[in-house]
Amino acid sequence: MRLAVDTGGTFTDLVIEDGDRLYLFKAPTTPANPIEGIIDVIDVAANGLSLSRQVLLQRTELFVHGTTTATNAIVTGRTAKTAFLTTAGHPDILVLREGGRIGLPLFDYSIEYPKPYVPRALTFEIPERVGPDGQVLLALDEAVAREVIEWIAGTGVQAIAVCLLWSIVNPGHELRLEALIKELLPEIAVSLSHRVNPSLREYRRASATAIDASLKPIMGRYLGGLESRLRQEGYAGRLLVVTSQGMMKDAAEVAAAPIHAVKSGPAMAPVAGRHFATIAGLGDVAIVADTGGTTYDVALVRHGRIPETRETWIGRPYLGHMTGFPSIDIRSVGAGGGSIARVDEAGLLHVGPDSAGAVPGPACYGRGGDKPTVTDAALALGHIDPDFFLGGRMKLDLDLARRAIDSHVANPLDMSVEAAAAAILALVTETMAGAIEDITVNQGIDPRGAVLVGGGGAAGLNSVAIARRLHCGRVLFPDAGAALSAAGGLLCALSEDFSEFRMATSRQFDFAAVNAGLARLQSRVDEFLASAGNGVASQVEFSVEARYAQQIWEIKVPLRRAPVRSDEDLAALVEDFHKLHREIFAFDDPHGEIEFVNWRALVACELRRQPLGRIGTDGHGAKSSVTRRRAWFSGQAREVPVHEFDALPVGQRHVGPAIVETPFTTIVMDPQTEFWVDQSGGLIAELKRANEEVLS
Repeated sequence: MRLAVDTGGTFTDLVIEDGDRLYLFKAPTTPANPIEGIIDVIDVAANGLSLSRQVLLQRTELFVHGTTTATNAIVTGRTAKTAFLTTAGHPDILVLREGGRIGLPLFDYSIEYPKPYVPRALTFEIPERVGPDGQVLLALDEAVAREVIEWIAGTGVQAIAVCLLWSIVNPGHELRLEALIKELLPEIAVSLSHRVNPSLREYRRASATAIDASLKPIMGRYLGGLESRLRQEGYAGRLLVVTSQGMMKDAAEVAAAPIHAVKSGPAMAPVAGRHFATIAGLGDVAIVADTGGTTYDVALVRHGRIPETRETWIGRPYLGHMTGFPSIDIRSVGAGGGSIARVDEAGLLHVGPDSAGAVPGPACYGRGGDKPTVTDAALALGHIDPDFFLGGRMKLDLDLARRAIDSHVANPLDMSVEAAAAAILALVTETMAGAIEDITVNQGIDPRGAVLVGGGGAAGLNSVAIARRLHCGRVLFPDAGAALSAAGGLLCALSEDFSEFRMATSRQFDFAAVNAGLARLQSRVDEFLASAGNGVASQVEFSVEARYAQQIWEIKVPLRRAPVRSDEDLAALVEDFHKLHREIFAFDDPHGEIEFVNWRALVACELRRQPLGRIGTDGHGAKSSVTRRRAWFSGQAREVPVHEFDALPVGQRHVGPAIVETPFTTIVMDPQTEFWVDQSGGLIAELKRANEEVLS
């Protein structure tokens, strides 16, 4: 057996792969102690499969975990007290940050300037200086360094981040500072910028290093505690954690470099979405959306590749903190099943970003929540069966949902409960569509040619409506879509991404220096394969981050051949850069000089030896007895058919309005929609226009 767990803001999802079968389970997340939520969902699975917890874990050979613990720690300010050491004369790297006002009111001067990740009072200047060519211009002043470290010892600091100028070219001074810290403060966690994020731009490198250091104590305790608990319960296999790049690393490795765990959970969904869109044969452009209880996470898949970015923000762009670290390009908005609806003083309706979360949850959960949410709205419209939530394990209270909507939305806006519920869903649909436009239309990609992959427990409530708003032709609901991120954990490869800074230009290309750097990368790949890979099938891809001269941002270009031995190899690389630049930005400069900056090597070890299994139902046993239900569509109450997902014959077409149910999600098919289950096991919805013919 293989287990994959995704700890979300509202539910903890578990997917079990047993041979050629998959089983899905959910349990409420326990924010105060996420490990308990993981044990709870394992118990749910054990009961569903008629096993004890210990027997289930003893049969498990691989445990994959996607977690929001690191992200939540940053957002809530629960990270370790951290000091920041930097080159003398540059103490304001984290204060000055990077400018930008995208998404912010341009002239709203009431917005406070964001505080630095590490307070200025815990930032210390170290006399030293290395030049951009790696030459030591000023030797490290070890006497001052010792004084600083000894002073830090009395401040209660738990971690130290070290970011010196041009350490990516010559890390000698950072390594010496690390040795001094370990000598004087052996219990303190230390992060060095040339290891954490060996790339240009001081703020991004410093921010990544500070974040990494601040997370080491909490992530060490969390992952260590999780592994210890699993071992106590009988698990003897490997514990792997998904990283922000959609890769897997051993838990101990992530604990040592926890920057990789930031946005770990959301990174699994694009990996799963790519897989399901591919096996369904739905083109090479897919919009992957994961609708949870708290956030709506969207990513893009193009030509089988998942784009990545170094502009990953924790919190609002330019107001939060940037990881500056290569991560899957995921856009998140505060919209999900638990998003709270409210009416402001001006009489305007808002949905999110505040969420009812797992505690107390939506009003209909009956756990003390009295604010209306998206889930309450869907329940009030008859789209969700209150007696079949989580396969009947959790009963929803329709009266509490209607009371919350009436009190906080319908009454203030002087409308019926049903109209208010429809308005809540319409507004959250617009918010979600806006997030998709951000990664498609705003990047020159037409969403009309893409398939929308709807994942997450709340995806079915409005994914068809979102696709209609964006003029997408089809929506794919994978059979494991209700736990899309967790399913992605079973598809991730055990990987490592190595990088080395080495500047070269297309007109003055230093073949010897570049190839020496590529050789060092190959050596690191070989070391990884010898230790972590353990002889499994592997794939290595070399790439370079490049830009036109005088440009600010780079794009990642795969290398056809490594090393770059000849003028022909260089010409091929230049050609690929121009082509990729034209594809992304709709223009190129064939005669422009190109600067090659960061050289990278990605090694991926496939731990799978067979295709991903299909959903099995014998472990659940939950079936809805309802075949028709009164539900609201387009402002009218209708009696609509209710279908069981796993009972739909392959290839047989049906027409909306209708509702498709599984124990973990409800999929709403509006009028002018045809839907069917295809050979891959996914449910496909095809959207028709008013003048198109629909099956009768």
